[in-house]
Amino acid sequence: MPLLSQISALANPTRFLSLVKVLVPVLTVLTLILFAVGMVMVARSPADYQQGETVRIMYLHVPAAWLAMFTYGIMTVAALGTLVWRHPLADVAAKAAAPIGAAFTFISLFTGSLWGRPMWGTWWEWDARLTSVLVLFIMYLGLIALWRTIEDPVTAARAAAVLILVGSINLPIIKFSVDWWNTLHQPASVFRMGGPTIDPSMLWPLLIMAVAFTTLMLTLHLLAMRNEILRRRIRALGLMAAGDAR
Repeated sequence: MPLLSQISALANPTRFLSLVKVLVPVLTVLTLILFAVGMVMVARSPADYQQGETVRIMYLHVPAAWLAMFTYGIMTVAALGTLVWRHPLADVAAKAAAPIGAAFTFISLFTGSLWGRPMWGTWWEWDARLTSVLVLFIMYLGLIALWRTIEDPVTAARAAAVLILVGSINLPIIKFSVDWWNTLHQPASVFRMGGPTIDPSMLWPLLIMAVAFTTLMLTLHLLAMRNEILRRRIRALGLMAAGDAR
């Protein structure tokens, strides 16, 4: 219950902004340190015996793919917060996360194409994993367009929340597509029941880069939420001023 009470306390935008003011500098420093360590480890990691130096795309592609799904997961929880718990900042969290998730999804698709060309002999293949990630990217773009199209924040929040929950069905499809269908992608090699199949010399740089990109995402998300709160305050003040002018 203390955790729930703390989450409820953050419903106050002023308290949340105070928390952001403390967390952002800490996360920024942590992100810089992690990227510095990660880049050194990536530079020292060996080339793959089959893929050669091309394997280094993995250290960008895999974290981007992970964050494309993770960010949508955050939006799914926020959508529940909007529809079920009516949390005042839930829609702010979802709306702020959408452009970030879209960016990581695009990076995942782009780097996957660069990686796939020398490995598979093609820039693109309509297999289950690639197609489902493309659907995720389209979902992100559709949600961003929805928020910009509907002027009333309450109406936009509810419509977006419903669409987010419907789109969340795609997350397990992306995750398990390599197990359910015959795809060009290899099965999971990091998070699996039998343990990782990647050599530690490549696994540790990958994990450090994944954590670095995650802290980067969280930093950007907090900043975007702060900007969205301030934007809504300005909008509210503008409406009040317009009302007083009448």
